[in-house]
Amino acid sequence: MDTEIVTISKFKATCLGLLKKVRQTGEPIVVTLRGEPVAMVVPPPVPRPEKSWIGSLRSSGKILGDVVAPASEESDWEVLGK
Repeated sequence: MDTEIVTISKFKATCLGLLKKVRQTGEPIVVTLRGEPVAMVVPPPVPRPEKSWIGSLRSSGKILGDVVAPASEESDWEVLGK
């Protein structure tokens, strides 16, 4: 499909309509001043979905030792009163 060419005066008068048209069709519009292109209105890029942070550190840790056993001996705990 050919790119639509619009004079700057028509663009100024119908700006919102032309922007909606670009968004709906995905086709760019060239704006001219005295027959020379001065701008091109293009649709924005399609947003990429953000990567989820869930599970992003899954390969970064190492288990060193027993993760179930207490961190210190029972004799180190004053609260037990032994």
